[in-house]
Amino acid sequence: MAIEQMSDFFTARVDGYDEHMIKNVEGCKEGYVKMAELLPKEVNELLDLGCGTGLELDEIFKTKPFINVTGIDLTQAMLDKLKQKHPDKNLSLINASYFDYDFGISKYEAAVSFQTLHHFSHEDKLKLYIKIFNALKTNGQYIECDYMVESQQEEDFYYSENKRIRKEQNIPDGEFYHYDTPCTIDNQIKLLSEAGFKAVKMNCRMENTTIIVAKR
Repeated sequence: MAIEQMSDFFTARVDGYDEHMIKNVEGCKEGYVKMAELLPKEVNELLDLGCGTGLELDEIFKTKPFINVTGIDLTQAMLDKLKQKHPDKNLSLINASYFDYDFGISKYEAAVSFQTLHHFSHEDKLKLYIKIFNALKTNGQYIECDYMVESQQEEDFYYSENKRIRKEQNIPDGEFYHYDTPCTIDNQIKLLSEAGFKAVKMNCRMENTTIIVAKR
């Protein structure tokens, strides 16, 4: 099984991406709506990690049309699609890795990520969560909707398979390739707590699509 570089994977699928996520990935259609409902009313500045074509923003803009959004994504084609969909919105779109980009300090009332973090290691996630924590204002909120599993055995299987495939393809460490490595819900909560978040809890779960809310 050959795996593709992350940006290439999503560039090749940009045209059918919205329909695929809404129709084929169980829990996502409901997840986009739920994420918008969970955002605090007073949010003016929002950070969206791995924003893609902005499916979660489609819902958020329905109730918060004037919100300022900083969206970060590896794939320029997806950011272009987002801009086409919402040309009149306050969007600052950045084509970069959210692991490398400087979010700033105490800048946002909320941050979100939707189905983007199930490709990375615990170590990478922890570093990212610390950056998100620092970028949020006091009492800020981080909402993550992602593909998560329930057993450690499942998580271990995906991580070992990813390691095996990367070794077979001679993929260097640190390069982003598309392969799902979902964490358990418990491990996700532990990582967020370790990063400093308080009141970290699962809000809902539809099939494997799970929403966790963490408060600063």
